[in-house]
Amino acid sequence: MLVASQTLNVSWVLLGGFAGKMDPYVLIRYKNHERKSSVARGAGSNPVWNEKFNFRVQYPGADDDDQYKLILRIMDEDTFSADDFIGEAVIYVTDVISLGAEKGTAELRPTKYRVVLPNKSYHGEIRVGVTFTKKVEDEKDKDLGGWKESLVSE
Repeated sequence: MLVASQTLNVSWVLLGGFAGKMDPYVLIRYKNHERKSSVARGAGSNPVWNEKFNFRVQYPGADDDDQYKLILRIMDEDTFSADDFIGEAVIYVTDVISLGAEKGTAELRPTKYRVVLPNKSYHGEIRVGVTFTKKVEDEKDKDLGGWKESLVSE
């Protein structure tokens, strides 16, 4: 028996349109999971990250489509005070997950997404690509009742 699990790969390249000295980073949230990019020290308004992050996902159900989104919160790191929230972008990934679950893989090519500021206006953009890959695990790798089955050689 085979068990399917899926991975969502997120990568981004460019954030632009912000002025001033900034040490930006991005918090990427998918459901209850959050990842943090590296801080682009001294990069100001045009940092380039070129990083990839993986999230484990479940196949979309009919009752929770609104939860299949990536929230990218752009932050400015501060040394002596709390980090500043710059803005955020939301990427809905239900379609790419559904297609990937059906075909084994699916991709949203790197696309520019507008950044929404705290005052709800748009300013700047972030370019992000998303890839969904269906991973197939063998039954023997599955956790069984809190225990992982293993083979014992005699």
